[in-house]
Amino acid sequence: MKNAKRQAFFLYFLIAIGLSAQSQSDSLSLLLKIQGQASTFLLFNPDNSLELYSSARYIPQVNLEAQLPKKNLLDLEASANIFGTLGVSPFDESKSNGGIRPYRAWVRYSRPQFELRAGLQKINFGSASILRPLMWFDQIDPRDPLQLTDGVWGALGRYYFLNNANIWLWGLYGNDNRRGFDAVPSDPKTPEFGGRFQFPTSRGEAAITYHHREADVSGLNGFGFEKTPEHRFAVDGKWDLTIGLWVEATWLYKTENVGLLTNQNLINFGTDYTFALGNGLHVVAEQLIIGAAEKPFGFEKKNTLTAVFATYPLGLFDNLGAIFYYDWTNEKIYNTLQWQHIFSKWTLNVLAFWNPKINQLPQQNFQENLFGGKGVQLLAVYNH
Repeated sequence: MKNAKRQAFFLYFLIAIGLSAQSQSDSLSLLLKIQGQASTFLLFNPDNSLELYSSARYIPQVNLEAQLPKKNLLDLEASANIFGTLGVSPFDESKSNGGIRPYRAWVRYSRPQFELRAGLQKINFGSASILRPLMWFDQIDPRDPLQLTDGVWGALGRYYFLNNANIWLWGLYGNDNRRGFDAVPSDPKTPEFGGRFQFPTSRGEAAITYHHREADVSGLNGFGFEKTPEHRFAVDGKWDLTIGLWVEATWLYKTENVGLLTNQNLINFGTDYTFALGNGLHVVAEQLIIGAAEKPFGFEKKNTLTAVFATYPLGLFDNLGAIFYYDWTNEKIYNTLQWQHIFSKWTLNVLAFWNPKINQLPQQNFQENLFGGKGVQLLAVYNH
């Protein structure tokens, strides 16, 4: 109901902006764009209780852009996630699910060097690309060809300096989903806020980031309170030194003692390089160290993950990809191979996977653990 009210509010707001812009068409330049993405997949995984799983999804999107005087711009985007799923164990059991929910609903005002965007939007940043400590507001899985992620409700302002430095400020409200490496969700009735300063360096760029939220710890037992303030600090940087190098580190600190979850530390080291083999083999490698402790910067509980992502273009329309994770603490390896063929308006993806039955990776944006075990997925995507 909460999301439905927000969606209706933004729909009325978008219509009002459109009517206002139309009434001033003498001085405005309007551009309306309607597009969408339809996708469907069939997955076979004999290690699941439901061996066959199918899904259909449609994301319609509307964009309206109004050019204002003096290089000012007002634009908006509205899209919905319409989906249905069906899981089947032949001649035995079936399970279905479906729904409609807002995917994006934001309005933006911008001018040279400045923009302000408010509504349901995607906010992501950082230097890492696979194992991302700065995955604070999204849940993108590198193995997902669609790169789907729910947005967050809030406002984001950005200012760009002439030397390519930029500053971000944001405020969020009404978000209660766990995101990325969140151990506990946020309290949706308490505003969240933060900022980021990104600046150029020799042969690269670096940034510092801060975020504050009220963490909902009601699901944890034995502490006698339900909420605690949480402060997040981060530094990251990326440089091009023949090979690409980057580092990304975060520290999450809760003001109340919640045991090992009082302090969380995540450090990522990564590199990438394109080898002169055939059409060019691009390889990305990252190492992530995760620590949790009652005291700051401690590693009483530690986990280490390694990820390697390789892509190779077979030609203009075909690509091969492979991504591997190794969980050093639990001694588990995750494997995914992908072939992609691109047509004029649609794309065919074939994925083969061999993973542990119980997923322990953070980038899992599916409602069920469909990729636990061994199997294959056929995914078709149509864009218009």
